[in-house]
Amino acid sequence: MRSGGMVSRAPQEDERQFEAALRPTRLDDFAGQPHVREQLAIAIQAAKQRGEAMDHVLLCGPPGLGKTTLAGIIAHELSAPIDQTAGPVLQKKLDLTGILTNLRPRQVFFIDEIHRLLPDIEELLYSVLEDFRVDLLVGTGPGARIHSIALPRFTGVGATTQLSLLSAPLRGRFGIVLRLDPYDEDTLARIVERSAKLLGIEITHEAALEIAKRGRGTPRVANRLLRRVRDYAQVRAEGHIDYAVAQAALDLLKVDRHGLDEIDQKIMTTILVKYGGGPVGLNTIAASIDEQPDTIEEVYEPYLMQLGFLDRTPRGRVATGTAFDYFGIARRGGQLSFT
Repeated sequence: MRSGGMVSRAPQEDERQFEAALRPTRLDDFAGQPHVREQLAIAIQAAKQRGEAMDHVLLCGPPGLGKTTLAGIIAHELSAPIDQTAGPVLQKKLDLTGILTNLRPRQVFFIDEIHRLLPDIEELLYSVLEDFRVDLLVGTGPGARIHSIALPRFTGVGATTQLSLLSAPLRGRFGIVLRLDPYDEDTLARIVERSAKLLGIEITHEAALEIAKRGRGTPRVANRLLRRVRDYAQVRAEGHIDYAVAQAALDLLKVDRHGLDEIDQKIMTTILVKYGGGPVGLNTIAASIDEQPDTIEEVYEPYLMQLGFLDRTPRGRVATGTAFDYFGIARRGGQLSFT
């Protein structure tokens, strides 16, 4: 997946390491998502008291809200090892079988982007998650037979950004289904302050709140903005981040007061100006701004819809009146003009 935006692009290796260093490992340190934390706390405690593997967990929600972090926290709280893979990585049944046969009792097995599993691998998971066995077809033709391998009871954790793409049989194998919601500004500011403390950065509460306001309700984005603001402060403000420094750095990065970056703005101005507010198809938008359709649909559109700037309709994408007002574009007699 390719993304041209500075803030929303898929993280490179150094970005992943940066994020990993800031991830909490205990449920008590995980900010926000109170309903998720409470349900997990009860399930973890109950499993530990019984000495059993916890029920399988499905985590869903937009990118960057903490699904991978929660998988690690579950393993840590259960005092269990974790084995991690991703849907696109599993291309053959043997890929999955090799991992499963090495699982230990009560281990956590995490599958990121589980909605991108191939159909035959998804079908293999049905018996794995429900009956803790893997069924393999041995041989071909009339002599073929099914060979079942018993697995230790483990905790399966799946993460998806698109719950609707999961088949009903697969969803039904998860006893705990939890949805993560975007974070409010105050919670996101606390996350920024925690990250700054871990990184040894001096930051005021007002500066953390300003970063949070432009963090798109997402800890991953807010932490990346903190990293960029830190660089600016180091060069221009002797390393200290106050409100004025944060504002100047974020303005320089072209991240507006709603957290919209260059690609967000390209998407909206394309719909508003070039196509008169829509409706316009996703592929047409993607071609107009030289971006991948799935990146627009999965990374950018959910936040634009959350802000009330964009609607998805059967005929295509349509800009709302709020978007016209925010971007200073008005319809006049069927024509558009900048105000």
